[in-house]
Amino acid sequence: MHRLLRRQIAKAGFDKKDLEKFKSFFDTVGGTYESFDNDFKHIELILSESSAEYYKLNQTLKSQVDNVENEINTIVNTIEGVIFKTDMKGNFKYLNKAWEDLFDMPVEEAIHKNYNDLLFGINKKEQARINAFLKSKQTDYSTLFKYFKPSGQKIWVQLRLVLTYDKVGNATGTIGTMSDVTQLKETEIELNHANKTKDEFLSTMSHEIRTPLNAVIGMSDILLMEKFLPDQLENLQVLKYSSEHLLALINDLLDFNKYKSQEIRLTVDDFNISELAQNIQLHFRQIAASKGLEFNTIIDSGVPEILKGDSLKLSQVLKNLLSNAFKFTHSGSVTFKVELLEGHKNSSLIRFSVIDTGIGVSYNKQKDIFKSFVQATDNTSMLYGGSGLGLYISKELLKIQESYLKLDSKKGEGSTFWFDILFEHSDLKLLDTQSYISKTEHIDLKVLVAEDNSLNALLLKKLFKKWNIDYVIAKNGEELLEKFSEDDFNLILMDLQMPILDGYETTRCIRKLNDSGKSMIPIIALTAFSKSEVSDKIKRYKMNGYLSKPFKVNELHALLKFYSNKKQQVV
Repeated sequence: MHRLLRRQIAKAGFDKKDLEKFKSFFDTVGGTYESFDNDFKHIELILSESSAEYYKLNQTLKSQVDNVENEINTIVNTIEGVIFKTDMKGNFKYLNKAWEDLFDMPVEEAIHKNYNDLLFGINKKEQARINAFLKSKQTDYSTLFKYFKPSGQKIWVQLRLVLTYDKVGNATGTIGTMSDVTQLKETEIELNHANKTKDEFLSTMSHEIRTPLNAVIGMSDILLMEKFLPDQLENLQVLKYSSEHLLALINDLLDFNKYKSQEIRLTVDDFNISELAQNIQLHFRQIAASKGLEFNTIIDSGVPEILKGDSLKLSQVLKNLLSNAFKFTHSGSVTFKVELLEGHKNSSLIRFSVIDTGIGVSYNKQKDIFKSFVQATDNTSMLYGGSGLGLYISKELLKIQESYLKLDSKKGEGSTFWFDILFEHSDLKLLDTQSYISKTEHIDLKVLVAEDNSLNALLLKKLFKKWNIDYVIAKNGEELLEKFSEDDFNLILMDLQMPILDGYETTRCIRKLNDSGKSMIPIIALTAFSKSEVSDKIKRYKMNGYLSKPFKVNELHALLKFYSNKKQQVV
């Protein structure tokens, strides 16, 4: 019998008679026990085999995971940049081997330490930024910071990181990269230094060129103030207009970098479009006559007389286009056309066109000629001269006026350049068209001038004599302080760049005087530097205003008249 059946029979107290009587039953039960044992042994065998199979599979998977992990670590550790993982507090949980190369610190020393302590040190501003990022849960974060290695070497590091999340959307930490950008940063610093040097050079050149030009423009103004024959008026107008145009050209060339950095701004004012067209016609009349060309100016009668816009930049574009038209046209005509495209209640869309019968531009060169220092053909500069900046500058000037220069041309058949500008209407019904005549009204004022350039000093003397102004001219700041201590004045015109003592230091000395009447005298900066270059220092040294050289005579007259009126109000 089965051992379990014998145990149960013994426990129940069956005797031999009972065993004989129930033999068939006990045989059945015994067979069941045997069958159960066989099944159990079979299951044990199956489980044993399965366990062995699972163990083998597990070992295979573990080996594969180890291989993948080793491959990933190999890949990650061969990457030059640092790859890291942190918790939400910024403690490093993982770092690849690039960490040691970048920061000269073993990975084991950095793990579980906070990157604020390791990287940013006393840079509280950067710590605050990165902590704010962790709290705000933004998408990503990037920064550039300076780091000093234990050896003292300085490097620049670019850091980028993103937040990681669990399955339910809770932020769990960050993963990110750090890379050495020292070479790029140092190159950027060198370029910025080079740009600063270039700007200083341009600023100096601007001052040196504008100073003699101031005398040319000023003398043309004085000639217009004196008596002249009626047939000389047109010549004087051309002289004044051309010298002012030359100044605009010089400003554009010297400030060429401003077009690249988009620093040029519009100066919107009322202007008379008929006067603008007349000045342009006067400017090119002699050129047309010398080349035997017909020069036509056509203005649509529907164009409003007075508009609001930047007439100087508009004139600059038109003169660039007309200069090219006359340069490249040997026979036939040049036409300057102004027409109304759309008239609205408060604005008008005006089209300006320059049409010539010149050499034209081939199709494959039409896009290139709008680039800086590019001309239509390789021998254009040799045959016709020019720098190749005209069309580029024109395109940039139109861009800030929300307009575009367009071209229709065929080689040997002439060209048509045109552009459209939307101008606001002016509230004025009539604008003074005699603005080229300088004012001669006398002014009751005593002026002290600091001017070291003899030509500019001569120009101011002539103007002050015309306006009956009492004046004293000093050649430098030291001389000005001496003259200022000897007499009383109503206004000081202060040149900024002078020998011995410049305009800034001279102004500082005046503002420190104990005599409040003298220390508070109005001081106007009179300089060839652009306003953007000196505006901050003018405010810092407590000057009262700015007047550029070359100055417009009527602007100087208006400035002096303003302080003359203030003087009379005080009296």
